[in-house]
Amino acid sequence: MARSMTGKVTSDKLDKTIVITVTQRKTHPLYKKQYTVNTKFMAHDDKNEAKLGDLVSIIETRPLSARKHFRLDKILQKAGAGFEETDATADIPVEEEPEVPVSKPVAKTKAVKAEKVDKNEEKK
Repeated sequence: MARSMTGKVTSDKLDKTIVITVTQRKTHPLYKKQYTVNTKFMAHDDKNEAKLGDLVSIIETRPLSARKHFRLDKILQKAGAGFEETDATADIPVEEEPEVPVSKPVAKTKAVKAEKVDKNEEKK
């Protein structure tokens, strides 16, 4: 059975080839701390339809070149989908919060420094 993986397209500069980064969360066997492992795979994209940032599914196939053993199965999500501003939300005015004045820390003046010097001299 062929392996299938899901990842993000990190490069589409090659002709009919895309580079996919597959991210896995693993747990260390001794310390039980979770860490992230990123693995890059090259996949065949016959129609050059996947673009940078797309979420894609790839499937294992026969070796197509020295490093290419996968092909593009389907594009799950286009890059930037869900972040586009629609016409319905563009007309709604956004209420701004009033600015609250922030007090700045008071810098020591020469008078305050002089008082400290006078107190030190009195102690002597």
